[in-house]
Amino acid sequence: MHPEIVRAEPGNCPICGMALEPRTVTATEEESPELRDMSRRFWISAILTVPLLGIAMADMLPGMPVQRTLPAGALPWLEFLLATPVVLWGGLPFFQRGWTSLVNRAMNMFTLIAMGTGVAYGYSLVATIVPGIFPPSFREMSGKPAVYFEVAAAIVTLVLLGQVLELRARSQTGAAIRALLDLAPKTARVVRDGAEVDIPLDQVQIGDSLRVRPGEKIPVDGIVLEGSSSVDESMVTGESLPVEKNPGAKVIGATVNAAGSFIMRAEHVGSETLLAQIVRMVSAAQRSRAPIQKLADKVAVWFVPTVIAAAVVTFIVWAVFGPEPRFAHAIVNAVAVLIIACPCALGLATPMAIMVGTGRGAHAGVLIKNAEALETMEKINTLVVDKTGTLTEGKPRVVAVKPVAGVSEDDLLQSLAVLEQGSEHPLASAVLKEAKDRGLALAGAKEFQAHAGGGISGTIEGRAVVAGNEVLLQEINIDAQPLIGIAENLRAQAQTAILVAIGGRPAGVVGIADRVKPTTPAALADLKREGIRIVMLTGDSQATAAAVARELGIDEFEAGVMPDKKLETVKRLQGEACIVAMAGDGINDAPALAQADIGIAMGTGTDVAIESADITLVKGDLAGIVRARKLSRATMKNIRQNLFFAFIYNAVGVPIAAGVLYPFFGLLLSPILAAAAMSFSSVSVISNSLRLRRVKL
Repeated sequence: MHPEIVRAEPGNCPICGMALEPRTVTATEEESPELRDMSRRFWISAILTVPLLGIAMADMLPGMPVQRTLPAGALPWLEFLLATPVVLWGGLPFFQRGWTSLVNRAMNMFTLIAMGTGVAYGYSLVATIVPGIFPPSFREMSGKPAVYFEVAAAIVTLVLLGQVLELRARSQTGAAIRALLDLAPKTARVVRDGAEVDIPLDQVQIGDSLRVRPGEKIPVDGIVLEGSSSVDESMVTGESLPVEKNPGAKVIGATVNAAGSFIMRAEHVGSETLLAQIVRMVSAAQRSRAPIQKLADKVAVWFVPTVIAAAVVTFIVWAVFGPEPRFAHAIVNAVAVLIIACPCALGLATPMAIMVGTGRGAHAGVLIKNAEALETMEKINTLVVDKTGTLTEGKPRVVAVKPVAGVSEDDLLQSLAVLEQGSEHPLASAVLKEAKDRGLALAGAKEFQAHAGGGISGTIEGRAVVAGNEVLLQEINIDAQPLIGIAENLRAQAQTAILVAIGGRPAGVVGIADRVKPTTPAALADLKREGIRIVMLTGDSQATAAAVARELGIDEFEAGVMPDKKLETVKRLQGEACIVAMAGDGINDAPALAQADIGIAMGTGTDVAIESADITLVKGDLAGIVRARKLSRATMKNIRQNLFFAFIYNAVGVPIAAGVLYPFFGLLLSPILAAAAMSFSSVSVISNSLRLRRVKL
């Protein structure tokens, strides 16, 4: 409930009194010492409380066998003997925490429990030892003051039961992290000096060659060196379809090799693996506080003092205006008011849902950095998306080779590839890959020169070769007119056109495209149906941007945008009262991601920029944004339900316990029933939160 409280050793929270949760969750679920202690106290208390309740009921019905077999006045002493171990030993943790709350001036649930049981037990003890000191208004028709040992014992037993159920339910909120930790294999098969040896996972080093056989889990993050296979990455990305892996492909630790055997090189081990980063991020998010929690915090400050005041007023009203025995009724109803109030239900409403929700998101490939992001995500109405790597795959490919008459495709592509060997431009790798796939031999280029914003040039086997845009060709006095029509046609198809001239004459155009991700159209359609405004930003040309926007049905876009312009765009939209989410690669778009109300880092595998945004999508496509929205809505709905139940429970329960129904229906709420209701209120909040584990994303 209070993640700001951090201690070096186990103990109780000085604010709410509940047991502190370990910051680091282990792969194996360990039994909580508090759960073990509370369970032991509950069972022993229950064994003593059951006969105590039977005796109390017998005392209400004259002529019962137990009364005939005991000396006169012995029943209260028998109840005292049975109740004392329950209250003083079974309820000892509640009295200790109640006292601590007074010392720390942070009154909580245990303050009320300690006061309620203390009053019931203390009054009964005095009534048993010196019954004669009480005036007639305290006495029943039998002439003796009533004792409430069974009330005090039953309250302690029921609260202990509630604590046991609550602790068991709370342990399930860490199941998400434990499930993630359990994904990692315990050993890895390392290939050294031609031999394969199984070693513990923590002994794997960066650069090790590892064999992964069919059906095995991939031990660490790395790159495939030899062989091919299909890998089930659903446990990390949330996508059910296996992903084909060939040499050069990146693989994620803890994912499952479905078929085929391959050798990989370890790139990230230990705490640097994607799985380890996910676990750290989920753990941190679960300890953060959502803005909606502020409402519960404000109420909690005044909650316990208000309940104590209500109990005092209840006592006074019953003592002055109640039926005989007035003071006995006053004590019982005041105790019921103290016991039925449950600030824990109010305090648990938000953190429990956040814990379960962030864990559920991690299993769907949606990593939430903090609770505030989870709350804000459902409120966004504008999504700004970077094109490359977000809407598209981020892997440019040669999709068209258009030579002019008299020039072959291979000659055109080969000449361009030879030049691109000296270029650092992102498109160069696409040209070189296509040349390699076609088996083209690449010689060296002389007099290589890069023309900023225009292209590249050089000499290949005595021929001058120029590659770039039409402006560069015209500057070198090459007639680009025969190529402009071809280039415009390719750009209209969302391709980047590279114009090539060989020997001072136009040779052709090579079209490079970054393909739209298969999941992008459906994801955009889902977001539009929810009323989300989509704005695309890209550094590409106007023609290329327009073609992509047309293909995806995006109405708003800006082309030729640099990182600083993306930041300005986000600020402008926020100035229009838009709640903006920015989706980008998490590095180049860092300024805009930081400025947006929600920054969403798109990433794949170990390259995911986990720390750069509020939400990271492991799979790296817009479908993850749809899942994040569903998760946000489900979690916030769950929190609102929890807060509603907690407020209504206390708003209705306290007046009933005070006796507002008595003048109309003659009904009073027994402190025992009040204790049962209080104990199960926290359990109901936690149980409702646990439903998020099954929400469909």
